Amino acid sequence: MRGIYSNKTEIRHKVFTEIARMAYEDFPLSHIEDLPYEIIPGEIGKYYDNIFLERAIVGERLRATIGLPIRKMNEHAPLSEGIDASAIDEKYYDPPLIDIIKFACHGCPEKKVLITNGCQGCIEHPCIEVCPKDAIHMENGRSVIDEEKCIQCGKCINACPYNAIIKQERPCAKACGMNAIKSDEYGRADIDHNLCVSCGMCLVSCPFSAIVDKSQIFQTVLALKSNTPVYAAIAPSFVRQFGDNVTSEMVRAALKAVGFEDMVEVAIGADLCAIQEAVDFLQEVPKNHAWMGTSCCPAWSVMAKKTYPEYADYISMSLTPMVLTGRMTKKQHPNCKVVFIGPCAAKKLEASRRSVRSDIDFVLTFEEMMGIFDAKKIDFNQLEVEPPVQSSSAYGKGFAVSGGVADAVVNAIHCIEPDMEVKTVKAEGLMECKKMLALAKAGKYDGYLLEGMACPGGCVGGAGVLCDIRKAAVALDQDKAKSTIKKSSHSEYLKYLHLITKEELYENED
Repeated sequence: MRGIYSNKTEIRHKVFTEIARMAYEDFPLSHIEDLPYEIIPGEIGKYYDNIFLERAIVGERLRATIGLPIRKMNEHAPLSEGIDASAIDEKYYDPPLIDIIKFACHGCPEKKVLITNGCQGCIEHPCIEVCPKDAIHMENGRSVIDEEKCIQCGKCINACPYNAIIKQERPCAKACGMNAIKSDEYGRADIDHNLCVSCGMCLVSCPFSAIVDKSQIFQTVLALKSNTPVYAAIAPSFVRQFGDNVTSEMVRAALKAVGFEDMVEVAIGADLCAIQEAVDFLQEVPKNHAWMGTSCCPAWSVMAKKTYPEYADYISMSLTPMVLTGRMTKKQHPNCKVVFIGPCAAKKLEASRRSVRSDIDFVLTFEEMMGIFDAKKIDFNQLEVEPPVQSSSAYGKGFAVSGGVADAVVNAIHCIEPDMEVKTVKAEGLMECKKMLALAKAGKYDGYLLEGMACPGGCVGGAGVLCDIRKAAVALDQDKAKSTIKKSSHSEYLKYLHLITKEELYENED
């Protein structure tokens, strides 16, 4: 769970930190063979009560963190097999981005209705009365379910006055809004990569740490050690991700301390995206399209295009904040490299697209970045910080929470067309996004702006965050309140957009 430092978090953090340290300290690539023994020392297992299993799982996580694929259980090869081709500073993510370590999977049941010890054996037994398949009967004064008859309709769950009946589901499959996770022939979770949009919700939800995503930590560190200037483009949701008392000024200082040239807020790109999407909406709705969907969440946009390909053009063609920030940074600093640091697993695949590769060189999550900080033993309280820089608007920062993108786009539309009424609808989580699209297809949202977010709460609930979602949202609101730039249309970076001029924006400003 986000915001809780659990055994799962500890394993991931140790792996990220050791791979970063390996790159910083110029260990030979064969050193990866030693790391499972350094991360899991001793003779007694701590997590699974099986030290051999623990080291095997850590080994596969190390491979993924350096960009290598997960090995099959029947493959016999050194842990470092293929590492020479991956441990280079120009390595892109190879699909699949997210995969399952099969021997770490618990083989959880897909769906099962269970009667717990909370059953009181009441004489009313409403569970029996409501069951449409006569799948429940009494034995020794307790309700019992016949699994062969049960259709998992859930009527007994709702009828029980003691809440003694539960539906148990595989956590990763329950979290997957694409229904991309099924069972293999051994009952272990299996991902259909043709359906997967790499949102990472399965990764977050698996309590056995059996699901892993690839990383570019090693490659990023190599770039930081080179003579090429590297800029950190950090997502708006970074507030409080590295500690409750860690300010944005501290984060900037920490990034410089590990080798970055400087930090650029992606909220600047969000301001530009809001303007682009406002223009897009005014040009397309309702003239060419009945409605328009936002573009900034790659998992949402890919899901929409996969699920309803006939409406692919209804998703805004605007560049995402990440891409806009990367392009802007490279115009300002030719020949530099840009690392996007954010909450999102899906951004890793977005950056791997051929049309985006020249704008964003590497993508890291906040969790992965924390591993780099710890590899360099960064103490945030000991850093020399510079005065804060106001560069993005409150609306741009608001892209990180559900509803924030739509708010920013509507505000930008009103800067151009002050009297125009713009209706919006939002959804968070891919299952809710699918429902929103179904209603749009049915004509319920004609003339609307649809905001889709794959993660609960928006980007603050992404797969790579460290902070509790609610705390992060509150901290973001506080950060927005401090912003001296209120509207996206006030951004000094509008000169990087060629769709519309400042003069046209300010023509109708208050």
